[in-house]
Amino acid sequence: MNTKLVILGGGESGVGAAMLARKEGYDVVLMDEGSLKEGYRNELKKAGIEFLEGGVNEERLMAADEVVKSPGIPEKNAWVKMLRSKSIPIISEIELAYRHKGDSRIIAITGSNGKSTTTALIYHVCKTAGLDCALVGNIGYSFAKQVAEDPKPLYVAEISSFQLDDIVTFRPDVAVLLNITEDHLDRYDYQFGNYVKSKFRITMAQTSDDYFIYNLDDDVITGYMERNPIHSIQLPMSMKQKVSQGGYIQQDEMHIKTGSEEQSMSVYDFALKGKHNQYNTMAASIAGATMDIRKNKIREAVQTFENLEHRMEPVATVRGVEFVNDSKATNVNSTWYALESMTKPTVLILGGVDKGNDYSLITDLVTEKVKAIVCMGTDNSKIHQAFDGMVRVVDTASAEAAVKASFELSSPGDVVLLSPACASFDLFKNYEDRGKQFKDAVKNL
Repeated sequence: MNTKLVILGGGESGVGAAMLARKEGYDVVLMDEGSLKEGYRNELKKAGIEFLEGGVNEERLMAADEVVKSPGIPEKNAWVKMLRSKSIPIISEIELAYRHKGDSRIIAITGSNGKSTTTALIYHVCKTAGLDCALVGNIGYSFAKQVAEDPKPLYVAEISSFQLDDIVTFRPDVAVLLNITEDHLDRYDYQFGNYVKSKFRITMAQTSDDYFIYNLDDDVITGYMERNPIHSIQLPMSMKQKVSQGGYIQQDEMHIKTGSEEQSMSVYDFALKGKHNQYNTMAASIAGATMDIRKNKIREAVQTFENLEHRMEPVATVRGVEFVNDSKATNVNSTWYALESMTKPTVLILGGVDKGNDYSLITDLVTEKVKAIVCMGTDNSKIHQAFDGMVRVVDTASAEAAVKASFELSSPGDVVLLSPACASFDLFKNYEDRGKQFKDAVKNL
């Protein structure tokens, strides 16, 4: 075969793609402008895969038959522009994994909010039912690496818009689209329409044999579907109306129907609380039903699921003040969902790298539920503009200082909620690092 494949970016997805490419006989080299993490470097060495770090070899890049691009590299990157000008095909790691997955099935989940929770819940449903499956994609484990090292008959994959931007033939048996709200607009020329199109690429290659689970209550989704035909079997979910196929919740009862199988369950039995999690649970239950999983197994999974770290994670109660880690809330809508589920007076920790945030989305909830805002970022001017005069707004420049200030501003019976609405790259490595530092600071109070 000897296809010359260059992998741009040496993170989880790049290294996974290199492993799979090597196994499938491609002539592969990985390049990264930065330096690789020690663990990834060792994996590549052990597998005998050539890699270059601290720069890109232009001659070899331009001689590639195909390039696998890390989802973190934007279109405006100089190398990407050069590849596009020479019409050298660029694909994503999930496209490479898809090509070599054999006849395994894929449930792929995307959306602006809730996709990690829903992906983990669908995986839990499948595992509870005894299916042999793997959890892959944006949730932290490379899809390509899984296919290379431990292939499974079923993959449950969290897919971001960045990964969908470079697919060609990727076709999930079941596609789930939870919601679309403004996020990552810096990557889409600040055009919301471009981001919407990107999310819908998850259905691009689907046929009438596949399923598309989507949120019927999301006007952005339904508006797009009115203008663009979807070829797969549609399974809508709603809290506003009954549907004949798919799922709906009325009077605190969830009803699921795919084909002739029907199931109902009280929302009070869901392990995940909060209205937004009712959509996530509905999506997971419908996905389980498309896999012919028995009703009692879906019910058991939905009742026993434990939420993810850094997503509305209870940390500790210190002298009557509850601390909740929602570090994974990297956009305003995520923070909206977090605040929406709060039942006690809340001190909210916000801030980080702003991706074009519109804080007016949460002003009503802030007025209703928040007693003070603690900023944790290097530039908090937009947060001050939005909330000064509404509630007390305090600046801090570390997780430790933010936790201390929040604790001082709270009384027994309150909640301190870390739900930053921003990316974390100004003060932290990533949202996990931010969440971990927050939890450590709480434990040191």
